[in-house]
Parts: sequence; C-alpha cells; structure tokens
Amino acid sequence: MVKGALGKIYADGEVIIEQGREGKCFYVVQSGRVEVVQTSEHGEQRLTFLETGDSFGEMAIFEKEVRSATVRAVGEARVFRVDQKTLYRRIQQDPLLAVGLLKSMSHRIRDLSAQLSEEENDPE
Repeated sequence: MVKGALGKIYADGEVIIEQGREGKCFYVVQSGRVEVVQTSEHGEQRLTFLETGDSFGEMAIFEKEVRSATVRAVGEARVFRVDQKTLYRRIQQDPLLAVGLLKSMSHRIRDLSAQLSEEENDPE
C-alpha cells in the first residue's frame, strides 16, 4: 500500500477491508474501482463494483458488527478512510450527511434486491 496526499493507493487485488473483521471506519473511493465480494460455504460471490465517489463500510460502524463483505481494488484505486469518531462528529455538524449516507445505503439495498429478484426469476 502506498500513501498518497489524500487517502491511500491500493494495488490491483489488494484487500481494503476483509469480511468478518471488526470495522470502526468507512471508506470513500476517490479514484479507480473496487469490488465487493462475499464468501460463504458456496464460494465467493461478487456483489457489486464501486467507483469514484462511492462509499463503503458504513454498515459495520452503525451496526457495531463485523464486516459483511470483503472489498478489494480492481486495478489501482485511491481510497479515503474516515474513522467512526470523525464520522459521528461530522454528522453532528451536518445532519444532512447522515441523510446522504442513508440514501446511498438504501440505493444499494434496492439494487441487491433487484439482483436477487432477477436471479429467482431466471432459471438456469
């Protein structure tokens, strides 16, 4: 991992967060692309790709649970890390930040629901 002026630069395939680990921060993709994958007894499944401006890792902060997925760089990606304390302080200063995070999380849930619905309706 190479430190940059803002955020950190991750090399292709480098893990940014790992499923099952404790999470006390969230991340914003500043440039590049990352993939979100989840591992189960059936193997690894790609959930989505995230690009510049997208955030990830919020669930572990708000739920105080372990990470539900692994996120890794696809090609080179610059990612900015925001710790829980800073996030909560910023939300107190600007409550609309929380609304933005909720919209982002809601959008992802809607997308995943649509994907699941498509898979159920598409017999192989």
